[in-house]
Amino acid sequence: MAVVALLVVGGMALVNALKSGDDGKQGRPSAGATASGGATHQGSAKATAATPLVIKVVGAATNVVVTVAGSNEVLQQGVLNPGEGRKYDDAPLNVVASDGGAVQVIICGKTQPQKQTGQRGTWFVNKC
Repeated sequence: MAVVALLVVGGMALVNALKSGDDGKQGRPSAGATASGGATHQGSAKATAATPLVIKVVGAATNVVVTVAGSNEVLQQGVLNPGEGRKYDDAPLNVVASDGGAVQVIICGKTQPQKQTGQRGTWFVNKC
């Protein structure tokens, strides 16, 4: 009976893991995100003065890397498509976009000047 129970629980865990793997394409929170505010969100995340970082692709798809300053823990690494965005509630952060002109970056509620299209963009995000 215990073996059957383990098989059922293991099967359910496998199904849930496969389902959450599909959600990864939808902008699920990163493994480094915490309930205290390191979560990321896709789409039309609204920026406030208390939100350290909101980044949204407003041009062509571009590679974006977001790391925690100091520890270099990777929160985002990969291509974001047009219209896709992320919101980060914890800081300090380092942000790099392979095409700085393709992204809109809002730090602590302030839209940053857009970089030149085709050139690498970098930003440092302090706590608000």
